[in-house]
Amino acid sequence: MQTMDEFFEHTIQDLYSAETQALEAMPQLVQRVQNEQLRQALHVHQRETESQVTRLEQIAKQLGIDPDGETCMAMQGLIEEAQDLLAQLKDGPLADAAIIGAAQKMEHYEIASYGTARTLALQTGLDQIANILETTLKEEKAADEKLTYVATTSVNQKAAQL
Repeated sequence: MQTMDEFFEHTIQDLYSAETQALEAMPQLVQRVQNEQLRQALHVHQRETESQVTRLEQIAKQLGIDPDGETCMAMQGLIEEAQDLLAQLKDGPLADAAIIGAAQKMEHYEIASYGTARTLALQTGLDQIANILETTLKEEKAADEKLTYVATTSVNQKAAQL
């Protein structure tokens, strides 16, 4: 990687890998959820993630690159960490709290990555792509806020009573 354009392309491919890995892992997380509000939040974000993957495919097409060019090691590690933690927990409020924590770690990685990608797009004159990335960045932030709301108004309180 020698140029800003190459770094931007790498970032888009990394995001595509992160999103597809998250999409693949989501059903495993949802399957363990006991809290209905959390289940709904994860289902909504799963549909958003499907749209985000489509947007990244469109961006890759505009750039003339293969979106599958990278493996996001960070997302892979976050998913493995979540799976390891959940393997130690019984279904219930504590597992739900752990799922929220794991999902928020994934969201925070995506927020940082989309922010970086948007800034790179702006700096390389790709304003239309920057706007697409901004749309996704807002969705990721909203998903994180929703998870915080569910945690603080319900799940964590129940888990603390165990």
